[in-house]
Amino acid sequence: MALEWVVLGYTAGAEAIMLLFLTLPGLGGLRRGLLTVVRGALKPLLSVVPFCLFLLADIYWKYEMRPTCEQEHACTPSEHLRYEKSIMKSQRNAILIASALLLYWLLFSVTSLLGRIDQQNQRIENLKRSE
Repeated sequence: MALEWVVLGYTAGAEAIMLLFLTLPGLGGLRRGLLTVVRGALKPLLSVVPFCLFLLADIYWKYEMRPTCEQEHACTPSEHLRYEKSIMKSQRNAILIASALLLYWLLFSVTSLLGRIDQQNQRIENLKRSE
């Protein structure tokens, strides 16, 4: 199960790097190439959404099936530690899922906005030429 979390972490990292490069100022000429590459990567990256939903269902299933240590004397110290670790891992993984989904949405939004800006700039240039 750890491989899925590694893949999701790398995907979120790649999304963050692409978003960073698209929003950095001073990359005027390079931005068009980056925009083309990111647009090509958006469709395969869309698979992160059902993947995150699957992992969210996995977290929920583990949450429902985990042993509980509600009373102090009901669990041994090692069981209590294991219980606390499972809670922490579930919270960490939920944050990773939320960040991957948020980064994909931001990447999609920024890409579409930059595409519209490029189209508007081309229209302005065409209007200037026609005058």
